[in-house]
Amino acid sequence: MNHLNKTILSLAVALTCSHVQAAGFQLNGQSATGLGRAFAGDGVIADNASAMARNVAAMSLFTETQLSLGAIVIDTDVSLKDAQFTYLTPKGYNTVTIADVNDISGTNIAPNIFIVHPIDQQLTVGFGLYSNFATTTQYDDAFIADLFGGTTKVRSVNFEANVSYRLSEQWSIGGGLDVIYGAGELYREFKGAGLDSSKPALDVEGDGFTLGWHVGAMYELNADHRFGLSYRYSPTLNVTGDFVLQGQSFDDDTLSLPLPSMAEFSGFHQLTNSTAIHYSAQFIQWQSFDVLATEKAGVFKTYQWQNAWHFALGTTHQIDDKWTIRAGYMYDMSAVDKRLSIAIPDSDRQWFSAGFSYQIDSFTKVDFGLTYLLGQDVEVTELQYQGQLKLAEITGTTRANATLIGIEYNLTF
Repeated sequence: MNHLNKTILSLAVALTCSHVQAAGFQLNGQSATGLGRAFAGDGVIADNASAMARNVAAMSLFTETQLSLGAIVIDTDVSLKDAQFTYLTPKGYNTVTIADVNDISGTNIAPNIFIVHPIDQQLTVGFGLYSNFATTTQYDDAFIADLFGGTTKVRSVNFEANVSYRLSEQWSIGGGLDVIYGAGELYREFKGAGLDSSKPALDVEGDGFTLGWHVGAMYELNADHRFGLSYRYSPTLNVTGDFVLQGQSFDDDTLSLPLPSMAEFSGFHQLTNSTAIHYSAQFIQWQSFDVLATEKAGVFKTYQWQNAWHFALGTTHQIDDKWTIRAGYMYDMSAVDKRLSIAIPDSDRQWFSAGFSYQIDSFTKVDFGLTYLLGQDVEVTELQYQGQLKLAEITGTTRANATLIGIEYNLTF
């Protein structure tokens, strides 16, 4: 296994089976509280410290120090059905039928921790630590189309340091820096492709760091109605090291990957003393994620993804001083356009979410969230070339559903 000494997250994320939650390889999993309402309005609700992950300006709503600690368990149900694999042999192309494959991904855990601390009535600081990616894709060793499947493992941790400032009773602004640590492992073989398999098609493992930033603003019409707008810049990741691509070794090469930036608008309206509605619209600039290329190998993978949106609507109802319930729905648009893949079984998705909070005492609260993520059947045709020579082709139907369960512990002090 070749090892990269610098950031491998870019390559690992780009090729991972990234169906776990949102379109493309975006991860929506910052808190169990947000999970219970499909993250609708999360940028301006501020019912716990995790709000900073969606809009840093929302920290201005806190008047006391608060700690939020939680985790989301992600159980994915990904399948490949009705697949046929055509591959090159010395005598020409051979086609075989692949038995249906289920449980390609499995179960992952995305932890999180946030703390927000008001310095005075205007200035607030906050720190967050949570997982951007937590997914594992592993096709069985007997899977003949390993050139398209194989093993993919990705973990990442995002640490953000934030500050917000209240300009007036109506306006607040904020900004912060992201330090991202990522680790990944990829392995693909030429199994069944009719070529020399003494070297793998892809063999990479490593970890590293990169930097990003984010800004946000919030407008409060009054105590019951507020709106927020946030922007998160994702940097281009540069990977330098020795790795294997399509059986060829490239030493001391550099791979660049542009990651999508995101903008989000959120709204919150307290309709009665006990009931509120909230909503969000997020734009993800997936169009920037077009190709993977290195200085020496050139372009080796073309994506040509499209910009995408997700829209979420939710409601919160306070039953009494102890119990609060919430629910939400999200429509999440696919980033994948013309170039489909069994390694990224992306489709438009629907989120059906519900959750509740229990106030243990005046300082302590526990939140629970549950989401069922419903994907669509996608007819996939994927090709693998070496230069102008077609090595292999796979066709089939992919589908990615998931169940997400989260818990959050909140302490005010």
